[in-house]
Amino acid sequence: MMVAIRKISSLSILLLTILFFHSCNQIERNCNLFKTGEFFSEINYDGVLFSSTFSRDDKNIQIEKFQGKIDSSKVRWINDCEMVLSPINPKKLSGKKNILIKILTTTDTSYSYEYSFIGENKKLKAVAIKIK
Repeated sequence: MMVAIRKISSLSILLLTILFFHSCNQIERNCNLFKTGEFFSEINYDGVLFSSTFSRDDKNIQIEKFQGKIDSSKVRWINDCEMVLSPINPKKLSGKKNILIKILTTTDTSYSYEYSFIGENKKLKAVAIKIK
């Protein structure tokens, strides 16, 4: 009986220790800082560096300048750190795909994020810097 109690106590201590260290490694995200503003982002895709600037307003519209073209999207926040971009008036059929963006980490002036077209498994990662 004493052996069983020691095993349970040892197991309890081990679980509490794991929970303590796991909670210490939680990444804090303050995604609300990035719901509006002007941003700069660079993305390395297949060895090529792409950059864009974009702005989001309080009316849930994002306007992006990428490779000399300007695109607008509606922003729908799923939660504080995830959003879906839906293109407004896409010119091509491929431009109609919605994009899921998940903010992974934040600092005072930037955030790292992953994004993918909804329904596709390929996820890319990038960093956005708030410039205004």
